[in-house]
Amino acid sequence: MLKSIRNLDYVVLLCRDLPRMKDFYQRVMGFPVHLETDSWIELRVGAVLLTLSRRERPFVGPGLPEGSAAVQLAFRVAPHEVDRCYEELKAQQVEILQPPQLIDQRVWQYWKHRTLFFKDPEGNLLEIYAEVDGPAESQDR
Repeated sequence: MLKSIRNLDYVVLLCRDLPRMKDFYQRVMGFPVHLETDSWIELRVGAVLLTLSRRERPFVGPGLPEGSAAVQLAFRVAPHEVDRCYEELKAQQVEILQPPQLIDQRVWQYWKHRTLFFKDPEGNLLEIYAEVDGPAESQDR
């Protein structure tokens, strides 16, 4: 029964270039490899597995046009770590889409986040964010 689903155990990113994606998520992002085969790599991110898979199965279909994001992944950190992550990503020459900043005040009734956006090698949108109280908490960051 579908109502019995309680957890998201793993997310699969369908990849054109598996070695390049593995290098990014293991070396740049620092996620340890949990399991690896020729066409499937599981990386541990907290309680979830981020899995990289070759686009080999017929039901997967063709890849998206170059430069199109297929997914947005959000990784939560402590407030003081957002800027540190930004500096590490810049040092690794990762394409930064938006440097750390507070999200628009119009959505504070739902979220109060300090966010950083960037891309992985295949154009997927990645976010590092922290929950904050508002402008005062992040001004000294």
